[in-house]
This record gives sequence, structure tokens and C-alpha cells, in this order.
Amino acid sequence: MFQNQGEDQIKEIINASIFSVFFIDRNQRVTFNDAGTIDKIRNFAQEQNSLIYEGVLESQFRCNGSDGYLAWLDNVLQIAETANYDGFEGDYDFKIFDNPHEMYAAIKAKNKINNKSRVLAGYCWDWPKEGRMTSLVKDIQIPEHNFGISWNLGNSDTYAIDPDSINEAGCIHTTQGLEFEYVGVIIGDDLRYENGKLIVDINKRAKTDQSIKGIKKLLKENPEEAQHIANEIVKNTYRTLMTRGQKGCYIYCTNKELSNYFKLAYNHQLSYTYNEPQVVLSEQPLAADKTNSNIDKLNLKLDK
Repeated sequence: MFQNQGEDQIKEIINASIFSVFFIDRNQRVTFNDAGTIDKIRNFAQEQNSLIYEGVLESQFRCNGSDGYLAWLDNVLQIAETANYDGFEGDYDFKIFDNPHEMYAAIKAKNKINNKSRVLAGYCWDWPKEGRMTSLVKDIQIPEHNFGISWNLGNSDTYAIDPDSINEAGCIHTTQGLEFEYVGVIIGDDLRYENGKLIVDINKRAKTDQSIKGIKKLLKENPEEAQHIANEIVKNTYRTLMTRGQKGCYIYCTNKELSNYFKLAYNHQLSYTYNEPQVVLSEQPLAADKTNSNIDKLNLKLDK
């Protein structure tokens, strides 16, 4: 179902076509309403008596083809256990900055070469619809560093090519599916490191973020499932943002303990223990409710 119109979109695609191909990355679910799961596709296909062919894409070209970086990132974000918990080999350029100004300067320097570097950020700052005509409006504020940057303006379709986009930050909804040479990612307060554990705090998401709308209702009906989805949304968001750079990814974390955690992991100094996810999900109304196989991809071919 798209924007609450019609039936389920997967069902409609299968019904409307003789041959359907679905490419699935389980780690790119970034909204509450993302529904394209492998099980759901199978179920609708079986309802239509379709033949199902499954395959795995063995190679990937993201992040300079660095499978090690992707596996390391899955481990560090505690999305999946891999053998790369203590670092990765290769020439992928990964850096951790203690100052957002320095990270931004590094990205701007890369962007001067060919306009293929951008700043991205987690959705922890409001994105007002009104007054979106100038990047002088600094939506993203980090007061301790006197740092500010605007969310991207106007038509998001031109964000990847507009030279002025270097003055703006792209969010997950603007940049999912895009690639740049370098990205600088601001990791906000919805992900922190505390007492040896990664903490997902979905209450820190911006009130304008519609990707978590509906999770409060689910919390009352099925608390365990709500916690699972909240954990998925936040971690998958940062995994997706941190894999938009073909040659490199630079990060700044608003939570200092999280920054130190990344440093230890990157410098092969992390005594790693894979923990069950810990999620902060308030039973109070969430901001968005107030407003109206690791990197594997499954190729499902459905023949009626």
C-alpha cells in the first residue's frame, strides 16, 4: 500500500506482472512502514501460485568494494556478528572526528575536486517545511562546537548534483539509494554508547520524522516487536548513511562515548562482546506521533 492507497504494493506488483524481480537488503529498513520483507514477498507469491526462484548477489561495489568495512560496520553497530569486529583491511578511508567543523572542512576539501562529497546526518533535528529557501537557516545545531548546518533545500532530486548542496546536510530519506565519493556523517543523540552497550534512543528523533510514526501504538500492542523495529530503524539508518561513500566515510558523534567506541573498534583495540540490543522507547507520545545475511541481497524472481 502506497500512502494508504490501494492494496499492499508487493501484492499489486505480483498481480500486475508476469515476471517480478525483487532486490532485498534487510539492513536498509529505515521506516516503520517499510514492508518489503522476504517472508512477505514469499507469502504473496504463494497466494498467486507463483514460482519462486531465490538467489544471492555475491559481489558488491559499495565502499570501494570493501566487504571488510561493511562487515566491520555490521559488527560495530551490532547489526550482525561477523569476523571483522576488530577492524578491516583495505584502502577505504574511514575517519572519526572530535569536532564537526573539522569534519565539515575535510568534506568540503574533497568536494572541491569534483562535487561528489556531501554531509549527511541522522534525523535528530527538526526539518521545518516553512522558510526552506536558504541554507542560512541552520536546522542542525551542535551548540558545544558552535556548529550549524541546514537540512537540504528544495527538490531532493538534485541534492547529489547541485553544487550548493555542500552547504546542506542530507538525511536518510534524501540519500538512501544515492552514492558519493566521500560522506561526512553526523551521528545524533538517537544512538549512544553507555555502560558497555550501544543504546538506541528513538525518543531523540526529530518531531518531524515520520519514519517512526505508528511505533507508539505498536508499543502498547506488542512491546517486544516495537523495540525490535526501533532498534532496526536507527541502526539501519546509520549503516545506510555510512555506506553512501564510495571512497571514504568520515563521522562525528554527538555522544563522546560513542565516538570513543568507534575509535577503539577502528584501531583494533576493542575487547568486543556482542550484546543484545538495548532500546529506549518511551510510552509517552513520541514526537512523530504528535505530528499528523549481512549486506547480502536476495534476488527473488516470481513467475506466475
